Amino acid sequence: MRVLALESSCDESAAAVLDDRRGLLAHALFSQVELHRIYGGVVPELASRDHVQRLLPLVDRVLRDADTRPADLDGIAYTAGPGLIGALLTGAALARSLAAAWGLPTVGVHHLEGHLLAPALEPDPPPFPHVALLVSGGHTMLIEAQGIGDYRLLGETRDDAAGEAFDKSAKLLGLPYPGGPHLARLAERGRAGAHGFPRPMLDRPGLEFSFSGLKTAVLHAVRALPEGAGEADRADIALALEEAVVDTLVAKAMRALEATGLDALVVSGGVGANLRLRAKLQAAAQRRGARVYHPRLEFCTDNAAMIAVAGLARLAAGEHDGPGIRARARWPLDSLRPPAADSRCTA
Repeated sequence: MRVLALESSCDESAAAVLDDRRGLLAHALFSQVELHRIYGGVVPELASRDHVQRLLPLVDRVLRDADTRPADLDGIAYTAGPGLIGALLTGAALARSLAAAWGLPTVGVHHLEGHLLAPALEPDPPPFPHVALLVSGGHTMLIEAQGIGDYRLLGETRDDAAGEAFDKSAKLLGLPYPGGPHLARLAERGRAGAHGFPRPMLDRPGLEFSFSGLKTAVLHAVRALPEGAGEADRADIALALEEAVVDTLVAKAMRALEATGLDALVVSGGVGANLRLRAKLQAAAQRRGARVYHPRLEFCTDNAAMIAVAGLARLAAGEHDGPGIRARARWPLDSLRPPAADSRCTA
């Protein structure tokens, strides 16, 4: 099978072509970071309008790069949710329009399932079952994955996601949008031990997270800086925050492996690109005799290649959309079911 995939859940427009025998043939992405930078965050209406302009040229590009004609395709996958509803609708409408013109089936893909399956794009994909740490600007959760579509939520954040804590703290430190990568670079120059931020919820059992208190700790540390404090002082705060978040994520991920008895850990989502997190998870897993699987850095953040993986699996099983356009701003991951032959998605 060969599928075209579209991603438009937030502020990245992306397209990809995936073949079940030859692998990923082409992928392309346009980031709207510069468009939203002056506002300090994503403006939904502007995101939707920009997707309208960007998606079709990206489709043309990946089809050309993949040496693929519409007649070579077996289906189209697109992100149906969760995300910004206007942004989702632009991708869904384009996918359904192209499918109608080309006589192809479509399938709406859960954005988080795409992230969970992104490591399948690597030469050594993770086995099922495994534990997944999905950590991004909007989500922080631990999931037991028995197979595609068979997910059990083990724990999630009670308030801010880890990426959200990074981004909001970066803003407090006067760093530009998007803050997470800038904060990580600033932390490289920090002095260990300069601040003692808490490791939230590690003093109690369970697999839930909470990061709003860390954001408050950063606020107090910034306010306590002496007049004339420079970049070195801000770097100390950045490092203390990064270490607190990473230590918390690593400890909870190891707890999840112990609780499930599994020895494979998938780490996905934008924060999964954090190098300190990768290194500490690798070391902790090695001590347990477990193995960590990551997508390559370019597939940690939103992209269409991961949507293609999930979409191809469901289209190959005979799953496809019913009439109408599917888009959901909210869509619980644990409501998904494994792809079944001759099934039709009508929700």
